[in-house]
Amino acid sequence: MDGLLSLLPGFGSVAFTVLAFIIALSVIVAIHEYGHYIVGRWSGIQADVFSVGFGPVLFARTDSRGTQWQVAALPLGGYVKFRGDADVASMAQADTPGLDDEARRATMSGAPLWARSATVAAGPLFNFVLSFLLFAAVLMLRGVASDPLTVEDLRPLPQEMATLEPGDALLRIEGREVPSLDGFDAFIADLPVAPRLDYTVNRDGAETVIEGPYPYPPLVAGVSPESAAMAAGLEAGDVITAVNGTEIFAFDQLREAVEATGGAPLDLEIWRPDADGGGDTLSITLEPKRTDLPLADGGFDTRWMIGVSGGFYIVPETRRPGVIEAARYGVEQTAFIVRASLSGLYNMATGQISSCNLRGPVSIARTSGVAASQGALSFLHFVALLSTAVGLLNLFPIPVLDGGHLVFHAYEAVSGKPPGVRVMNVLMAIGLALMGLLMVFALNNDFFCP
Repeated sequence: MDGLLSLLPGFGSVAFTVLAFIIALSVIVAIHEYGHYIVGRWSGIQADVFSVGFGPVLFARTDSRGTQWQVAALPLGGYVKFRGDADVASMAQADTPGLDDEARRATMSGAPLWARSATVAAGPLFNFVLSFLLFAAVLMLRGVASDPLTVEDLRPLPQEMATLEPGDALLRIEGREVPSLDGFDAFIADLPVAPRLDYTVNRDGAETVIEGPYPYPPLVAGVSPESAAMAAGLEAGDVITAVNGTEIFAFDQLREAVEATGGAPLDLEIWRPDADGGGDTLSITLEPKRTDLPLADGGFDTRWMIGVSGGFYIVPETRRPGVIEAARYGVEQTAFIVRASLSGLYNMATGQISSCNLRGPVSIARTSGVAASQGALSFLHFVALLSTAVGLLNLFPIPVLDGGHLVFHAYEAVSGKPPGVRVMNVLMAIGLALMGLLMVFALNNDFFCP
C-alpha cells in the first residue's frame, strides 16, 4: 500500500494530475491524427471518422465532406478511420468490390502509394511541427535576457548584505567583463568561489561598485518530477544553506556535496522565504538518485542527483526574441530531444545506462501534473517534449505504428505489390504483442524503479 501511495503527487490532487495528463495527451493525439486526416484529404483519401478518444461516442457531427467528427468517452488516444479500412487500427484492408475507379481512389487501399505514404508520415510530422511551434512560443513568451544583463528583480536570499537593485546593469564582476546570459556559465566558472563578490554596475547612469552574493547561490529554481527533492518536499525558491552541517553559498558546492556522497543520505538545512519578506529555517533528509543525463553530443553522463535546478539570483530583464531566433530555438530543442531519445534507447539496449530511464503512463501523468502546477510555460514545454517523443515512437518500424506502415509501403515500392492481407494481419498481431510487452515493461518501471 505504501508503494502505491508514493505514486501520489506531492503538489496537489490526483484529479489535477489526471486532468493535466488528459489535456496533454488529447492535444498531442489530436494534432497527430489531424496530420493523417488533412494530408489524406489533400491526397484524395476520404476519412469516414475522426475521433478524439475511444469507446462510446459522447458527441458527433458530420461535415459536408461526409467525415464524422466525434468525441468519445475514453480520452486516452484517438484515430482517423479512412474509407476502406477494416477497423480503426487498419489491421487489414476491407474488401471493396463493385466500386468504380473514382470511388476506389477515395479509399486508403485504392489510393496511389505516394498518397498513402504521405498520409501515414503526416501524423509524426505534425507532432514534430507541434513541438517546434510550442518550443518557439515558449521562448517568445518567456523572452531572452537583455544585453547587457540588467536586473529586473532579485530572488529572496537569507543573507543581509549590500546588493543589487532593479534597474542595475551588470558591467563587471570581480573586475571581469560580464557577457550575455548565453556565455554566463563559462564566465561564472572562472570567478573565485567566495560568499561575497564585487559587482560593478551602471546605476542611474553612473558606475557603482557594490558587494553581492555569489551569482549562482544554492537556490532551488526548479524541482524535477520523480526526484528525491520532490519526494522530500523541496520547493522552488528554497535556499539550501548547509549540507551535512557544512555551510554552502554556491550551487556548485551543493552539486559537489551530492556527488561526493555516492548516494548516502544528505541532511540539508533549508531557508524558505515567506510572504512577509522573511523566511523560515527547516531541515530535510533525502537520498540522491543515480541519474543518467543526456549530453549534447548524444552520450550520457551518470551522476548522483537530488533533482533540483539552480539559477541566477537576479531575475534579468528580457527582450522579445525575433521570429527567426525563436524558430531556431524550436528546431534545436526538437532535434535535441530526438537525438537524446535515440541515444537513450541505444544506451539502454547496450546496458550503458539503466533501463529504468524508460517510463510509462503513470510517470508521464505525474510529470504532466507537476509541469502544469509550475505554470503555463512549464506545461507547454512538457507538451512539446512529449509530442516529440510520440512522433518519434510512431516512426519506429513496428507493425501497428506509422513506421511499420511505411516499411510496408517501401516493400510495395520495391516489389510492385503490397504484402498479402494474411501476412499483414500476422505482422500486425506481432506488432501489437511487441507494443503490449513494451507497455508492461514501462509500467513495471513506473512502479518498481527508484
